[in-house]
Amino acid sequence: MDAELQALAEAIINGKRNDAVELTKKLIDAGVPAKRILDEGLIAGMSVVGERFKNGEYFVPEVLVAARAMKAAMELLRPLLATSDVEPIGTVVIGTVRGDLHDIGKNLVAMMLEGAGFRVIDLGVDVPAEKFVEAAKEHNADIVGMSALLTTTMTYMPEVIKALEAEGIRNQVKVIVGGAPVTQEWADQIGADGYAPDAASAVDKCKELLAQLKGAA
Repeated sequence: MDAELQALAEAIINGKRNDAVELTKKLIDAGVPAKRILDEGLIAGMSVVGERFKNGEYFVPEVLVAARAMKAAMELLRPLLATSDVEPIGTVVIGTVRGDLHDIGKNLVAMMLEGAGFRVIDLGVDVPAEKFVEAAKEHNADIVGMSALLTTTMTYMPEVIKALEAEGIRNQVKVIVGGAPVTQEWADQIGADGYAPDAASAVDKCKELLAQLKGAA
């Protein structure tokens, strides 16, 4: 089955949605555990995509078609993963902040995180602080990710951090911020735990923050 798993990873890397679905079905029918298909097929493929994106070999369109192929294969695996007690590596609540309707960057981060084995709760766009807080509590989130594409909306990010503090859960979650006008300096200034300039870095940063969280637990 190793050749099929390798072929599945290649189908993801090349954004071949139909091949990814067919190979996933074939692997499931052959009795390969869902976790192995996820790790050695989908996640293996998406991690190559992430690397290529980071190195400038891939651009947003290639990442989006790869993510779509992964999502289609994930639909087949999800029910099997749910019954096989496979735990996601962590839970991320993500959204574009209030007043901001841009979602391409945020969607890309969400897809890449899912491709890396995270459970992602995507709140969409124009998300108020209380919605971030509610979702973080309801889903027992490890990380809260905020995106903003405008200088006028990124000023809402500290409101979300304040709301997490007011609810008494700020020390239970790590906060990561990103988006075109956002910088490391801004992240430090508002008391965020991490900043990512792009989707591939966001995955690495979330893994790093998760390790800090688990280490402190």
